[in-house]
Amino acid sequence: MVVPPESEELPRANIKRIVKAKLAELARSQLGQERDIPVQKEAFQAFAESTRIFIHYLSATANDICRETKRQTINADDVLRALDDLEFGEFVEPLRASLEGYKAGRKSMPKKSSTSTSKRKTSTTKNKEKAQKAFREGDGEDEEETMQ
Repeated sequence: MVVPPESEELPRANIKRIVKAKLAELARSQLGQERDIPVQKEAFQAFAESTRIFIHYLSATANDICRETKRQTINADDVLRALDDLEFGEFVEPLRASLEGYKAGRKSMPKKSSTSTSKRKTSTTKNKEKAQKAFREGDGEDEEETMQ
C-alpha cells in the first residue's frame, strides 16, 4: 500500500476516536452492553486511507457540480448534491440538519470586536508606509521585500 504524503493524511487520533466510538455504539445496540472492541493498527490505517479516498472522490464530484453551474467555489449544497449523486443520499438530510445547527450556533456567538481588525490594518498600513519611505530613501532594498 502506497503511503500518502503527510499533507494528505488524516489525524490518526481522530480516526481512532471515531472508529472506537462507533464500535462501542454498535456493541451497545446489538449486545446491550458497552464493550471496548479491539482493533488492529492496520485496520485503523485502512479506515484512514478509505476515508481519505472518499473525501477526494466527494471533493472531485462536488467540484464537477460546481463547474457545471459555472462557479469556482464549492459550497455546502454542492457537497450535499455530490453525496446524493454518489448514492449516499441517506446522509444528506442528517448533514443538512447538522449544517443548519452549526449556522444557528455561529449566529448566536458574540461577534469579535473590530478593534483587533482595525489594529491589524493600522499596523499593516504603518509597515507599508515605512517600506515605501525606506525605498524612497534608497536603502537598497526592494519595496516588496521590505513589506514582507
